[in-house]
Amino acid sequence: LGQAGLVEERKYGEDKLTFITDCKNPKAVSILLRGGTEHVLDELERALHDALSVVKAALEDGKVIAGGGAAATEIAMALRDYAPTVGGREQMAIEAFADAIEVIPKTLAENAGLDPVDMMLEIRSAHKKGDKYAGINVLEGKVDDMMKNNVIEPLRLGIQEIQSASEAATMILRIDDVIAAKQSKGTESPKGSSGTSNFDEY
Repeated sequence: LGQAGLVEERKYGEDKLTFITDCKNPKAVSILLRGGTEHVLDELERALHDALSVVKAALEDGKVIAGGGAAATEIAMALRDYAPTVGGREQMAIEAFADAIEVIPKTLAENAGLDPVDMMLEIRSAHKKGDKYAGINVLEGKVDDMMKNNVIEPLRLGIQEIQSASEAATMILRIDDVIAAKQSKGTESPKGSSGTSNFDEY
């Protein structure tokens, strides 16, 4: 069936597990997750599943883009360069779309505890100088070359992000009215603490 360097039994709490390690060319592996609570384990499982899905997409497509907000910044700058060639209200829409794309690196900077304004100024400056791989290095808190630091993401993921966001925005913009459901006759409406109905009629 195969070769293994070590087969041993380990005990974790009340559970006994058999570990087969140092295998030659293993076709399958198991990942052991441990956590203090079921909630922690669920979060770990979701995070691991997401990470494996990202790696799977990159291997299947064979195409990646620079992470750290580098790709989003480059797209936003390209849109701003293109906007003046359109004119009219469409130009404003394109510029607004560019602003929306830049939310990605801004949010990344905020989540890393960095100043989003300073980071965006540095990233834009680097991209204007031709460094299209410049992004936010959250470990060192500075703008750096993402490709050299191996900070990448699958092209499929980047495309899906923009498509999903665009579809959601389009759906919201198409809403031109809101219809509230009226209470059916003969049924009692729930009352709030003030004695008034919790349902509004339009």
